[in-house]
Parts: sequence; C-alpha cells; structure tokens
Amino acid sequence: MSHVSTPPSADGATSPGGGGRGGKRDRPRGRRTGRWILISLAVLTVAVAGTGYWLYSGIDGNIQGVDIDRAIGDDRPEKLPTSGQNILILGSDSRAGANAALHTGKVSGARSDTALVMHIPEGRRQAVAVSIPRDTLVSRPECTSATGSTVASARRVMFNSIYSQVGPACVVKTVEQMSGVRMDHYVEVDFAGFKDLVDAIGGVTVTVDRDIHDTSSGLDLTKGTHRLDGTRSLEFVRTRHGIGDGSDLGRIGLQQQFMIALLGEIQRQDLLGSPVKAYKIADKLTAALTTDSELASLTKLAEFGRSLKGVNPDTMETIMLPVAYDKADPNRVVAAQPQASALWKAVRADTEIPESAKKSPATGGN
Repeated sequence: MSHVSTPPSADGATSPGGGGRGGKRDRPRGRRTGRWILISLAVLTVAVAGTGYWLYSGIDGNIQGVDIDRAIGDDRPEKLPTSGQNILILGSDSRAGANAALHTGKVSGARSDTALVMHIPEGRRQAVAVSIPRDTLVSRPECTSATGSTVASARRVMFNSIYSQVGPACVVKTVEQMSGVRMDHYVEVDFAGFKDLVDAIGGVTVTVDRDIHDTSSGLDLTKGTHRLDGTRSLEFVRTRHGIGDGSDLGRIGLQQQFMIALLGEIQRQDLLGSPVKAYKIADKLTAALTTDSELASLTKLAEFGRSLKGVNPDTMETIMLPVAYDKADPNRVVAAQPQASALWKAVRADTEIPESAKKSPATGGN
C-alpha cells in the first residue's frame, strides 16, 4: 500500500511544531480507514470479547477511569433517540515517562495527538469514524478542571491544547458542543501503549512508494516493503515532515494506511484461537488505556465489545472533518461550512453521510 494523504482537522488549528502553511493539508478521499488509536479499541474489543473476559481478571486494575458525566454535568446534547453509540477516541502524546524516548517532540505536557468520533449506528453494522485533526481552531466552552476550578470559555483555541490545559472531560465537552453529538463513551491510549501493542503482535508490514526521511519523527525508510516494530511504527504514524507538504494532513494518510495493515496483521494471527497471545495484547493495551468510568473494567469492556460484534472493521468508513484554511492565520484551519454541519447532522440523525459533507476545501497541497 502506498501512503495516502488526508485533510486537516475539525475547527482548524495547527498544533505546536507542526503543520502550518509549510504544511498545507490533505484532502479527504471518500472512504477512510482511520487513525492508529482506533486500532487499539478494535484490538481490545477482539481480545476481551472474543476469548472470554474471565481470563483477564488479573489485568482489570490496569484500566484508568474518568467520570465524564460528573465533570461535564447537564450541559450536554441529548442522547440519540436510537440505540446508536458515539465514542470519542483520543491518542495522547505525553512527553513524559515511557513516551519521552519516542520522538514525540520537545513540547512540554500532554496533548491529544489523535482524535476521532466513532459513530456506531443502530443495529451495530457499519461504523463511521470522523477524524478531528489536532491542528484545528475551536471554541472551547467553560469547563471544570481536574482540580475542580472553573476554566473560562475561549475562542480560537487549538484543539490539541485542550487536553493539556483542562483535561479529557473538557475535550469531550468541546467536541459535543462543536458537533451537537453526545459522546456515550471516551477511550484514550498513549504512545507507549501503542508501541507495546505492535511489539506484542510481532510487528506490522507496510509498503511505501517512495523514500521517507523525517528527522523529526526519526523515520528513515526506503521505497518498498518493511516490517516495523513498535518504535518504528510510532515513527511511521507520526511522520509529517518527510511526506507531502509537511502538514498534519499528510501524516493522517500514513496513519490510515497503517491501520489497514495492523488490522490485517491481527486477522492473520487469529487471536481468537490463541488465548495466550490475546492475553498478552490485552495486558499491554489496558496498561495504557483510560476510559470513561462506565467502561473502566474488563467486565464492562467485554459487555460493550460483545455489543459491537456485528461491526466489520473492513467496512468502517473514516472521514476527515471538512476544514478550510483560517483567513486570519493560514497556518491554521477551521471547520468548513456547510460541509461540517451536514456531516454532524447525519451523525446525530444516525443517517448516511452525504458525499458533499466529506469534501474539504483545505487540501494539504495534494
């Protein structure tokens, strides 16, 4: 698979260190196959729901929980009138601890490097994932911090800064207010956990159609096929400067390609027929997993996983939230209208997303 480029984020901001005009953003191309964090959820679902969660009682304590309902309160959109589900999935890039050696950059603190809303329609068939690029300008609502203090609302805030400034509950609240879609669940996985996951399955094979050299991510690949371990996989999904115009949008294309390859690797290994390997993967993943309090146990995750049994990852559609370059700052993007509103309306109504709502004015130079 050659790498593909993808478009910018939802409200249009660019994260520190990456993706300004020197990196215009990529255009979304119809069906998307998602970003690496979605894989983590998929693997956990397979491992826990498929093999019998009784096996994992010893790792139940790995999972951290966040009480999103308590932190946000009643200032939220109404739940879907159907049995559809919406999950906010974040990939966090803390620069501390085990992540410090993973070429995550020199920015202090933690940020939501990856964000997507996964919509699972009523009937649990074909899921849709809406990716919100981290380089996006958004309006952040008034939030309560982890310490209980009130953080005032602010306009034109970079999306990936909200996590470090106020915390995950505020990211959930921001996404809900910009989309009008209530998040039923929250799932977060950090960089180190992703690395361990790939190593646990023995690596992932990818093919690139040209040499990629990115001193920022550390990736150095020649044109052709390569077997990547956990560390090199992280370099691959974080690469931005070695492809396209150097923006976050080009990186999204690599992340989409990697997700396809990782899912294929998992399917080939038949984890359902190998409890030992499934346990190993679940152990690595849960150690890096944070969820909302309603999912913060293996029993609850298993129940949720079983409810997703009818969802086929091969038919999952991942769409980049349509964005346009910000008129005041061309190094940032903002949600493109009317496309973004039409997309969120379809998600709220649990209906098919129109093709016109998938097109992004910001192209990333492609």
